[in-house]
Amino acid sequence: MYEVLVERAAEKDIKRLPLVFLRRTIPAIKSLSLTPRPPGCRKISGSENFWRFRIGDYRILYEIDDKANTVKIMRVKHRKEAYR
Repeated sequence: MYEVLVERAAEKDIKRLPLVFLRRTIPAIKSLSLTPRPPGCRKISGSENFWRFRIGDYRILYEIDDKANTVKIMRVKHRKEAYR
């Protein structure tokens, strides 16, 4: 089981989410503790440990550390802004 850590920037992103996406995002983040690489997640090209997970038009950007068994949520952004 992995420990899920949420960065301060991701906390701010989550607070700004529309309620419809907030209800879908929180359970998705919690599920990363059981399966950090769920079906549908993609590795971000050009990085070793960074992954993205799609929730509608929003993306959860996170880092997996298998040695420490942690998942660090970096950002939760709309797909237009996620990769800037």
